[in-house]
Amino acid sequence: MISITNFREGAVLNHHHGVESSDALTVRIEGLNSFGTPVTVNDTAAVQDGLHFAAEIPLKEKINLVEAKTMTPYGEFSQKVTLVWDKKSFRRCRFYIDDNVFVFTELAKQRPQRAFDHFYLKFLKDMHQKYGLKVTLNTFYHNDHEEFLLKDMPDIWRDEFADNSDWLKITLHSYSEFPDRPYADASRKDFLRDYEQMKNEVERFAGSGSFIVPAVLHWANLSPGVADELIKLGCNCYCESMRIRTMATPPVDELPENERHNEFRSEVYVPSAAPLARHYGFAEEVDYMDKHACVYDRGLGIYFYHDWTICNLLTLEQIPRLFKQVKAKADHYGVDVFSAGAHEQYSFPGYFNYQPDHFRKLETALRLMVEDAGCKPVFFQEGILGNTAWDE
Repeated sequence: MISITNFREGAVLNHHHGVESSDALTVRIEGLNSFGTPVTVNDTAAVQDGLHFAAEIPLKEKINLVEAKTMTPYGEFSQKVTLVWDKKSFRRCRFYIDDNVFVFTELAKQRPQRAFDHFYLKFLKDMHQKYGLKVTLNTFYHNDHEEFLLKDMPDIWRDEFADNSDWLKITLHSYSEFPDRPYADASRKDFLRDYEQMKNEVERFAGSGSFIVPAVLHWANLSPGVADELIKLGCNCYCESMRIRTMATPPVDELPENERHNEFRSEVYVPSAAPLARHYGFAEEVDYMDKHACVYDRGLGIYFYHDWTICNLLTLEQIPRLFKQVKAKADHYGVDVFSAGAHEQYSFPGYFNYQPDHFRKLETALRLMVEDAGCKPVFFQEGILGNTAWDE
């Protein structure tokens, strides 16, 4: 058996992982060959020491296929992996807010002279001016808490939204908040209806430049048909995974003793018991994303990215403690991409679960990414998770 051991299928590599020049990223490919026979990697003879082999291989394209192979008395054996060259990579961050509809409901009722005088949009604009925030508002068409449809949103602020569309985008999250996991069993037709309805309304009241293809739908879980249609619409990245999966950490009293010490709640939970982890959690994939933050799926042609936090799930004090761990892992593994999210409703005093410090949580997460990690805010939907070097 022959196996490349230092890079996973779909690894996104940058200058931290090799030597970058104007025309290539040269990386060291390492692996094991249980036959002990000579190995070539992309037709370059590998240096071998016992069962271990290594070769310096230039990655010259955005998407590269690397093949290690060996001829044995029993025939030729090989392994291929896809590696992405994140050319001219830089530290960058994505920020998004789910479940938006309260802000549009209030704008329609209150009709302020300027939309960005509304406390919610004003806060986001302040964050843009202070940190360079770029944010995507994942939006419901229908408000389940107070009767409102996005078709009732006035277009009197269209120019104002258009003027801010370089940093604020609006897209579909789902038709409404309930039921949960709306696209887990949805038909292609139902999803496309919701998508076109949202796109048409956003372009009507905010201009075409304000709309962007979604990078996560409500609860993230998608049926295969919905996933296929979303990719056809131009989705080139998605949060964690499109497949149906278990989400949210169980109550503390249901956790095994060895898991109770973890103070940080997550929307992706993997049981610690090995059989359950294999069956429910895709444990290897979750562990890889936790360390490397993103991966490319060659078959689907899209990137999957990992959120380091959903701000409303943590206390204000927990966010910097968690980010210290996240940044240490990013420094160790050469990660340049960071993604954080939140939910709109926790910012609104009328919401039953209102968090008075929610804006402070959002600013803390943003400040840590920009000032502590040196990130530039981007939209992940552009280029390779916000890096457009290959498009230049």
